[in-house]
Amino acid sequence: MTATPIRVLIVDDHAMVRRGLAAFLKAKPDLLLVGEASNGGEAITRCEQLRPDVVLMDLMMPGMGGAEATRTIRGRWPDVRVIALTSFGDKELVREALAAGALSYLLKNVSAEDLAEAIRAASVGRSTLAGEAVQALIQPAQTGPAFGDHLTAREREVLALMVKGLTNPEIAERLVVSRATAKAHVSNVLSKLGVSNRSEAVAMALQRKLV
Repeated sequence: MTATPIRVLIVDDHAMVRRGLAAFLKAKPDLLLVGEASNGGEAITRCEQLRPDVVLMDLMMPGMGGAEATRTIRGRWPDVRVIALTSFGDKELVREALAAGALSYLLKNVSAEDLAEAIRAASVGRSTLAGEAVQALIQPAQTGPAFGDHLTAREREVLALMVKGLTNPEIAERLVVSRATAKAHVSNVLSKLGVSNRSEAVAMALQRKLV
């Protein structure tokens, strides 16, 4: 008799990421994709409708982030297991996700087989942690400057304009600086936040209340 497949919900604000994860799940006969969501609010709605066994939860999303959604889901449906699946290994983010009730914490560069094993483990209540998550748990909590304090006043101003959706030329015009200077400020913001593009910077700014 064939075992019942593990029901999985994908939560990520990037359609390409959802598409890739969906293709991965369809290749595993014991894993079943039951739905997708693009933010935390949708994730809660989908959980209510679909009652998945495991949720693959991105953390940095516009609107309701993954940690808040995880806390709500775990509070309402304790049998639903949440795997935080993110691009970020930031220690405070790890602690926030695990404190919210995420069972596992993995980075998006995890191999397909390791992710499959993590889903199987989560379905029976076993945790899987990326090395960065392990380090966050064994190191003392951050007591130095708060995350984002290393941004200059000008960089915070640029980040606020990025959140409003302004392009580099529009930022240059607003701040009365050259386009090259605006581009340099944006690059510095991305570098200091440890993100690779503007959308991730905006999501992090909103999630961490940096602006």
